[in-house]
Amino acid sequence: MGSKPMRERRWTPRPTGPGGRNQSRERSGGQQKRHFRQRPRAADGPALLYGWHTVKAALENPQRRFRRLLATENAVRRLAEDGVKLPLTPELVRPDAIAAQLSPDAVHQGLLAEADPLPSPAIEELPAEGIVLALDQITDPHNVGAILRSAAAFGVKSVVMTTRHSPEMTGVLAKSASGALEYVPIAEVANLARALEALKDRGFLLVGLDSSGTGDLADLPLASPLTLILGAEGRGLRQLTRTTCDYVARLDLPGAIKDLNVSNAAALALYIATTRLKTVAG
Repeated sequence: MGSKPMRERRWTPRPTGPGGRNQSRERSGGQQKRHFRQRPRAADGPALLYGWHTVKAALENPQRRFRRLLATENAVRRLAEDGVKLPLTPELVRPDAIAAQLSPDAVHQGLLAEADPLPSPAIEELPAEGIVLALDQITDPHNVGAILRSAAAFGVKSVVMTTRHSPEMTGVLAKSASGALEYVPIAEVANLARALEALKDRGFLLVGLDSSGTGDLADLPLASPLTLILGAEGRGLRQLTRTTCDYVARLDLPGAIKDLNVSNAAALALYIATTRLKTVAG
């Protein structure tokens, strides 16, 4: 006998906070799937994840706990062809049922999931090696998502963000990160300056990036473990953040435009730092 086809069900979104608003703050996995000690966040609701790469990476992360998975028949078939084992039975829906839950410009590719937030590592738990990124009140979810994607590509050990003045790890940010939330641990801190001081006490070299920096990042004596600190576009690094850094560097560019979008600047800085650290190690 053949297997019985799954029945298509209508999805009714569940309220996740006062007034039904999603109040999630998703926490990411490590470069080889995260095993950090969990610190509870009782106020958090589920994270909404949509899009092929975002949901597929989450499904492949054994640390991720799902509440619901909505999928079209084509998406379920594609997951099966890629050998993805589903930790729960998907609710089969039509594409427009998923689109109705998202903004008009969202590209869901037949997948939408509700998942529990991942745990956040403490600063003391971060490995004292390689590169850590710190974000000083960067609030645009597209930029933060793109930064996380670059961080995953360059093997960054963690991204440090503040609990306030940072975007939620869900929705647009998760889609922009394209699965990076499952590979880069995100350490949430109440006070960035104190977190940077804690990293410095553990031997990290702190380098802030700002267009007004006193030297080119490529010329600095970089060493591991290294923390690169990025500020918000326009405002840059806050004064207390600047004074905590060992160096404040700029990215010298040969063209007419000297300032890059913060996510592009992050990718370039990570390339320079990774290349320099490999040279030093070799």
